[in-house]
This record gives sequence, C-alpha cells and structure tokens, in this order.
Amino acid sequence: MDAVEPKLILLFSGKRKSGKDYVTDMILKRLGPDVCCILRLSAPLKQQYAQEHGLDLDQLLGAGQYKEQYRADMIHWGETRRKQDPGFFCRLTTREAQQPVWIVSDARRRSDLQWFWREYPSQTRCVRVQASEQTRRARGWVFTAGIDDAESECGLDSGVDFDWIISNEADTPSLEEQLQSILRLAEETAGQT
Repeated sequence: MDAVEPKLILLFSGKRKSGKDYVTDMILKRLGPDVCCILRLSAPLKQQYAQEHGLDLDQLLGAGQYKEQYRADMIHWGETRRKQDPGFFCRLTTREAQQPVWIVSDARRRSDLQWFWREYPSQTRCVRVQASEQTRRARGWVFTAGIDDAESECGLDSGVDFDWIISNEADTPSLEEQLQSILRLAEETAGQT
C-alpha cells in the first residue's frame, strides 16, 4: 500500500527526555487515528539495525537500557546509511501512511527536515519541544558523551526557524494551551477535501 499525499506534516524535534513522544501522543489522542498518525524516523532505522545485528527489535523500540547500550553504534550506523542516501529512513517511514495529518515525532537532523521540505514543501511545519536540563534529568536523562553532543541531539539546536516552540515545563502555560494553534491547523487542514 502506498502512502496517501498528506495535507499536513508536523515535524517534531527536541532533546532526549524533552517530552516529544508525550506531546505527539497528546495530539494523536485529540485528533484521533483516522485523522493523524505518528511516524517515527527511528523505527525503520532500528528495524534494519536489529535485523542486520541480530537484536531484539521490541527492546530497541522501547525506552529501556537495552536500547541505550546500542544507541551510540546505532547512531553511527544510521549516519553511514544517511550519507549514502539522505532520504532512506524518511521514505521507509512514510511509505504506508494513510492519514491526512502526519506527525513525525523524532526529526533529529537537518537532512530530515530538508527531505520533507523538498518532498512536501507546502505541507511541512516544524515544532520544537523544549525542556530544561533540570527537567530532563528529573525524567531520567543523564548526559552521555558521544550521544548528547552528537548531531542526532544537537543538529537542530540552531539555524532552524521553527513554526512553533513548545515549552514542556511545569511553570509554563499548559501543553493544551500551547498546542491550540497546532491542533486548530490540523483540524482545519484535515477537514479540507
């Protein structure tokens, strides 16, 4: 089954433990699975990596220690793949999407954004989820050299004009309030025929 041309693509980026998955799950719950889907660029990467290295895919897709022990090598492997074909993981991720709104929950590199901007220039919007190091530490984040200072974590820290920046902190406006304009755009766009 081929992908349906999307009406809106929301590319989410942010540091580890900033809450990207939490925010994108909120949007999915609000819009519903008939209107939107969550796409993870890391899913086909992890699937291919697991297959080539004889690893447990379910554990690589989870949030536990199993994934963390392979993270650095998986990042290096993925970078090598991207150098050969910058759109490789983007194409694999989107190939079966059927909903009018696509939410990419883990855009991490400028090449990810560039692929979507090139393939879907009028539909693509970028959203940054931010949280302080203190908040991220409270969620279990620990700085890891070679990961937290690599392109996969820092590549979008500057030089990107985000359409929205969501602050995922206790002392900021509620996520529901911050997401209103995104949700309104998604609902309006999905309702177009």
